[in-house]
Amino acid sequence: MMIKAIFFDIDGTLVSFKTHKIPESTIQALHTLKAKGIKLFIATGRPPYDLKFLIDEFGDLFTGYITFNGQYCYDSTGKILHEEYLNREDLIQFTNYIKDKDIACGFMEIDYFYFNLYNDRLAKLKETLGDTAPDRAFDDVSRVSNHKTYQLNIFLNEDEEQEVLPYLPNCKAVRWCPYFTDIIPKDGGKGTGLKKVLAYYGIDINEAMAFGDGGNDVEMLEAVKYGIAMGNANDNLKQIADFITLDVDNDGVAYALKQYNVL
Repeated sequence: MMIKAIFFDIDGTLVSFKTHKIPESTIQALHTLKAKGIKLFIATGRPPYDLKFLIDEFGDLFTGYITFNGQYCYDSTGKILHEEYLNREDLIQFTNYIKDKDIACGFMEIDYFYFNLYNDRLAKLKETLGDTAPDRAFDDVSRVSNHKTYQLNIFLNEDEEQEVLPYLPNCKAVRWCPYFTDIIPKDGGKGTGLKKVLAYYGIDINEAMAFGDGGNDVEMLEAVKYGIAMGNANDNLKQIADFITLDVDNDGVAYALKQYNVL
């Protein structure tokens, strides 16, 4: 088995939800993989500017980054490998719908992340992500008509999510957290971004491995030969995974790599 590229989700995969840190075993594994010449990539729902905490300490380990759940992919020098943003007509229709409703939503531009309002659900974001949570800014949602928006974070549960999707006909929802969903282009996703990145580097999907734990990782794990679900992953991801490893807090990344003789 020849592995040339490995893709890692961040939250719940590389970074523990409990400690908000990368386990030492994972850090050691990343250094070993890099030394072996294996290309390492981040694949996250986070925007590029939310990766500073990771890049400052471990940036030299990664060849490239898939951000916004696949909508903006770039290499370690900043070269754009793939880009796709949300349909503007959809966004205008959606913002008109939520105008008088208590629905908190985050709007992600390439270098700016803002919310329409603050409520109890939004307050939970800091609880979940700790110090790695994005800074909060609030702005006029009319920005969607003249700024590229790559992703939305809508703070609704799965049932409520169905009520807003008709206002976003060219989009789909992917979820890694119970109290908010990510909205991305209908043909987008981590799987799409991953394929674009592999094509750029001339690496076959049979030479790629991916680690994830959330619903937004399903397409990514399905896209590669070796799809690894963390022990703390949701059931949908575990069902399609090639291998279910241990929890992030129990050295799950290192354990799976050893099982596949990559370490």
